[in-house]
Amino acid sequence: MTKLLPHLEVETSSNPTASVIWLHGIGADGHDFQPIVAELGLPKTAAIRFIFPHAPSIPVTINAGFVMPAWYDILEMSIEREVDQVQLKKSANAIVDFIENEISRGIASERIIIAGFSQGGAVAIETALSYQHQLAGLLLMSTYFATKDSIVLSEENKSLPIEIQHGQFDAVVPISLSQTSAQFLIQHDYPVKVKTYPMEHSVCPQQIQDISDWIVKCLQLG
Repeated sequence: MTKLLPHLEVETSSNPTASVIWLHGIGADGHDFQPIVAELGLPKTAAIRFIFPHAPSIPVTINAGFVMPAWYDILEMSIEREVDQVQLKKSANAIVDFIENEISRGIASERIIIAGFSQGGAVAIETALSYQHQLAGLLLMSTYFATKDSIVLSEENKSLPIEIQHGQFDAVVPISLSQTSAQFLIQHDYPVKVKTYPMEHSVCPQQIQDISDWIVKCLQLG
C-alpha cells in the first residue's frame, strides 16, 4: 500500500461522496487552509472530504537554502520562475496517490476536485491536467503554470472545469503569470474562468464565497 504524505482531513458530513484535495503554498502546511472549510458555508447536504497534505521540508534555493515545507525547489525569482521540475513532478505523483486512495475509499474520480494556492497550485495543475481519469474540477489560486512546456496533457481531462483566481496587487506571484496560464489553457480548449480580486498574495472573503459557489457547481450540489 502506498504511503501517503502526512495530511489533515475534514469531513463536512459522514460518508463523503466527494473529495477536495487542497495544496498549500511554500513555507506553510496543511493547517493553512483547513479553517476555510467552515467559512465556505456549503449546503448542509454536502458530504465532502477535504484533504490538506503537508509538503515535505526541503532546502529552498531562493531562501538561501533554508529548509522549509515546499513542494519543490525554486531556483530563482524571475517572473517566469525557474523551478526544480523533477521535484514538482514527484510532488504531483504524491497527489495522484491521494486521488487513488480516495477512489479506493469509494469516491469516483469524477467527484474529486484538486485545488492549490501559489506553489501548491503549480503542483495542482500538473497533477490534474496529466491525470488519466476524469476529475471534477481544478481550482488555481495565486499561482503559475511551471510545467506548461513539459506537461503531457491527458485527454480524459480536456473538459475539466478550471477556475483561476488571483489578487490584482500580488507582488509575490504577479497576476501576469495567471494570465499566461489562462492563455495556454484557452489555446488548448480548456473551459477556464478567471477571477481577480483587489488583494495581494492572499485570500479574501469574496473569493471564499466564489470558491463555495464553484465547488457547489462542480459537484452539482445545488
